[in-house]
Amino acid sequence: MIRNYFKTAWRNILKNKFYASINIVGLTVGLTVGLMILLWVSDELSFDRFHTKADRLYQMEAQIGTGSSKQIWGGVQGPVATYALKEVPGVQSAVRLVYAYEYSVFRYKDKLLGTGDNGNWYVDPSFFKIFDFKMLKGNVNAPFPNDKSIVITQATAKRFFGDADPIGKTILADNKDSYTVTGLMADAPENSSIKFDMLFSMEVKKKQYTGKDYWKSMDEDWGNYYTTTFLLLPAGTNVQAIADKLTKIHIQHQPGPDAAKVKYQMQPFTQIHLYNADGSESGMQTVRIFLIIAIFILLIACINYVNLSTARAMLRSKEVSVRKIIGAERKQLFAQFVIETVLFFSIALVLAFGAIELLMPLYNNLSGKQMVFNLLDGGVWEVIGLTLLATLTISSIYPALLLSSFKPINALKGKISLGIGNAAFRKVLVVTQFIFSIGLIIGTLVINSQLKYIREKELGYDKSYVFSFGMRDMQKNYEALRAELLRQPGIYGVTSSSDNIVSIGSNTGDTDWDGKVQGTMFLIHPMYIDKNYLDFFKVKLAAGTGFAGYKTDTAHYLLNETAVRETGIKNPVGKRFKLHDINGTIIGVVKDFHFASLKQKIEPAVFAYRPGNDWRISIRTTGKDAPKAIAAATKIWKQYNAAFPFEYSFMDADYDNLYKSDQRSGTLFSAFAVIAILVSCLGLFGLATYTAQVRIKEIGIRKVLGASVINITGMLSKDFLMLVAVSLLIASPIAWYAMTKWLQDYAYRIIIEWWIFAIAGIAAVLIAFATISFQAVKAALTNPVKSLRSE
Repeated sequence: MIRNYFKTAWRNILKNKFYASINIVGLTVGLTVGLMILLWVSDELSFDRFHTKADRLYQMEAQIGTGSSKQIWGGVQGPVATYALKEVPGVQSAVRLVYAYEYSVFRYKDKLLGTGDNGNWYVDPSFFKIFDFKMLKGNVNAPFPNDKSIVITQATAKRFFGDADPIGKTILADNKDSYTVTGLMADAPENSSIKFDMLFSMEVKKKQYTGKDYWKSMDEDWGNYYTTTFLLLPAGTNVQAIADKLTKIHIQHQPGPDAAKVKYQMQPFTQIHLYNADGSESGMQTVRIFLIIAIFILLIACINYVNLSTARAMLRSKEVSVRKIIGAERKQLFAQFVIETVLFFSIALVLAFGAIELLMPLYNNLSGKQMVFNLLDGGVWEVIGLTLLATLTISSIYPALLLSSFKPINALKGKISLGIGNAAFRKVLVVTQFIFSIGLIIGTLVINSQLKYIREKELGYDKSYVFSFGMRDMQKNYEALRAELLRQPGIYGVTSSSDNIVSIGSNTGDTDWDGKVQGTMFLIHPMYIDKNYLDFFKVKLAAGTGFAGYKTDTAHYLLNETAVRETGIKNPVGKRFKLHDINGTIIGVVKDFHFASLKQKIEPAVFAYRPGNDWRISIRTTGKDAPKAIAAATKIWKQYNAAFPFEYSFMDADYDNLYKSDQRSGTLFSAFAVIAILVSCLGLFGLATYTAQVRIKEIGIRKVLGASVINITGMLSKDFLMLVAVSLLIASPIAWYAMTKWLQDYAYRIIIEWWIFAIAGIAAVLIAFATISFQAVKAALTNPVKSLRSE
């Protein structure tokens, strides 16, 4: 019986190749894109869940500051882990990770290589037991036999040693410190938030404390928030209670009144990839949007199938009636039409598998991932199974019920009518399709407008054709080499600073001024600059003057407008301001400029003149002269840093990197919107073809009575275009609400203008009209003699 059902379904496909092709192409495209998006969503949701203890791991975070300057930092002090293990009941284990920024190049024999893409870290030995990163060679219980031991990944071993066994080999770090490889680890999975190339013992970091500075040791340093700390807790532990106990311990041990302004909190390890430190969504919002888009595209493909199946039901009524007369029961007919749907989906699924395999490299390039479409992977089949079950259920039940419901006598007499309800249902489905499609068009326009706004917004400084790099040994001869660089062709400006103006990362609460409210902590971004910095970047002053380069400038400060506003200092020029241990005077106010992502509001900043602290050099050139400028900088670099490779970056690229994930999301969103409208139009094309086919005699009569091609095209098109117009009216407010929510991630954003909806509507109508009119014009040009000769 089942075999007969499949044979009949196959014959029906061969008999109606045109409609079968539309159905198969629509389903193939829908399944291909839907599955690819769902694979991306599944990958995002799987981050860090390969660790068996992931659901019991928490990252320590510190809530710093008071009032409007309150922030949450992902780093905490070194002693937090130590005291958590010693004094907080319920903490089973703890691990600290500290980025090893001290080393940037490594030598093995004649091979000199820089740090890999994933960086180098100091870690506690517990790292190898808390996390499930696979140790291929070495001792998990004693990964660092001594302070000169290092554990590396397979990729790092390949870079340095090729196929040779890395264990026991020695690497020279920054041409001064030797480390012996004592462990080899598998590369961290792509869906890991923690990635690394080399791991050093935390004992090395501890020995950097000399005992002569303010903070005597790592386990006494309550002032620097530089360790990424994870705690392992038993299931069901009151996490807030643990955080509160650690807050009390911090207050007991950190000297000074600022200790009470710090509060610890804990974020579940499984959330750090998709949520911000304060619990708000970051990547999770994109995951949710893409999940909705996948559902939309799959629904559009299903609606195409349902629409064409129900629209052509009239043509199959006699087939169904004959089957009923010779004894077929309704449940058998229902099964027949369900199996026909299964056959369509099976063909589409096989084609989708092939398409995904071909498109996956391009998709990975666009999404910035390294996903593999492996049909032997249970996770992949989980996505496929859920997708296929949902789409098959949606696509098969209604057409099967409708087609199996005909009354044989009426059908054979040709008196059957599918009724107003079925036609209305098809219209609802078409409207639903175009609501999704128009919504995606509006979303694409908004996202691209916001990204364009980011690219073109006046930032308050000029970063064009500026490249920068850390000076290393050049720093002590900065003034001389600056003069030498300025004599080189293609170089039009040179300055130095302690950070990159595109993204100032440092932060401190160690400030004071006359009138500061007692018991508050004010967070500000400190930046050390030379006297040429403001002119070089064309940063404007709102009041006062900049640095002149005199020794007295070391006790002078420049504040930005936000800092002045939030400190409440009136007429700030000439007023006292203290940064760390140096009391000084405010000599100027810098106009606000954006030194972070536009997702953040401009925050307070203070600029100081401290020669020796500004280790980063910036050089301005032009597009035409850039090769000359880079060559000149390379030559001088080799004079001072011959043992180190010359690495630089252009600030335009640094700025673009702030929005790399947004750019990728925008590109994918645009692609999905195009696919959604094309799949919708494919179904519309099939319906228009069917409408022209069933109304062919009416069209013939109208032509005989004098109707023009334009009249007939308008007659066949107007109903469909009305549905598109209704879709626009429904989609617009929904899309406006959704995109307004999306834009709230940006502190500086566009306003959604009326023209965005107008463009989306006009585009949808024009695309729909082009789709429909092709068949409408073809029907209108048909010779009426051919359509009427059977009457």
